[in-house]
Amino acid sequence: MRSPFLLIVGLVATLVVSTVVAIGLGPVSIPADAVARIVVSHLTGMAVDRGPLDFIVWQIRAPRVVQGLAVGAALAVAGAVAQVIVRNPVADPSIIGLSAGASVGAVTVLTGTGTTVFGLLTLPFAAFVGASAAGLVVFVLARGAGTLPPARLIMTGIAVGQLLGGVTSFLLLNTRNADAQQQVLFWLLGSLAGATWPLALTALGVALPLLAVLVVRAGRLDLLTLGDDATAALGVSASRARGGFYLAVGLLTGTAVAVSGSIGFVGLVVPNVVRLLIGADHRRVLPISALAGAIMLVWSDVAARLILAPAELPIGILTAAIGVPVFVYALRRSATGAVGVR
Repeated sequence: MRSPFLLIVGLVATLVVSTVVAIGLGPVSIPADAVARIVVSHLTGMAVDRGPLDFIVWQIRAPRVVQGLAVGAALAVAGAVAQVIVRNPVADPSIIGLSAGASVGAVTVLTGTGTTVFGLLTLPFAAFVGASAAGLVVFVLARGAGTLPPARLIMTGIAVGQLLGGVTSFLLLNTRNADAQQQVLFWLLGSLAGATWPLALTALGVALPLLAVLVVRAGRLDLLTLGDDATAALGVSASRARGGFYLAVGLLTGTAVAVSGSIGFVGLVVPNVVRLLIGADHRRVLPISALAGAIMLVWSDVAARLILAPAELPIGILTAAIGVPVFVYALRRSATGAVGVR
């Protein structure tokens, strides 16, 4: 791809169109011009008729789509960064235990084991705390003698993730509430069904600043792909840089999983496809991954809402169905036939 700028412009245009179209799709179909008019009226404070279409667009579908944009971008960027800090192209946020920790926190609430002191925010709060705690444990156990070796980070993350997966299974089997079990299974595969403006804006408020910071620091991310010795020779502490990027991955993943459940494949597939298209310069990879991840998740959610309407599929099924064929196709069409962080 010789012109990443044109690719970014095309993705931004696709994102805008996808947002408007996705808001209009559902059991009640709403034309794109009506959707745009309602959204603009709310953003500008213009007085309009607050009828049923306005409620559907602004209170139900718009926060869901915005939350999908934020979650898709966060997971894709988190995956891109995670692949660099562990120096493994098949890594994603789940490999370092973050998704498993969020699952324990969420399942604790869903099975009635936890408290509901925060009302509707209890579930996302518990999931974020679980992801943060898991990330901290993995970081502490993997760190040794002032260093944070990638191999130790991977092995520790997998071990902690397996342990937390066992805790999740125990909580699920220990509950006798069939409805709670169904909610847990649905949450573990991810969904945007519970989207609200507070959750959507929180996810967006975390994802955008972190993405900006990561793009600014992308040079150090590229240095890490050269190896710790080469990074140190260029005057950068590899362990300190890896720790800072690890914190960013934890915040992005914890926020995304907290508001949407465990959605797989986005963090794995999107960054690798982007690297196959434009190379491994992370000043380009990160923003393009964010845009592609956002678009992918929005359309996955649309499919999840419509395929079995009025029932709804877990979004993780659709991200796998969309992401894996695209990834395999891009891999087969690549010049080298291989993926990598460098």
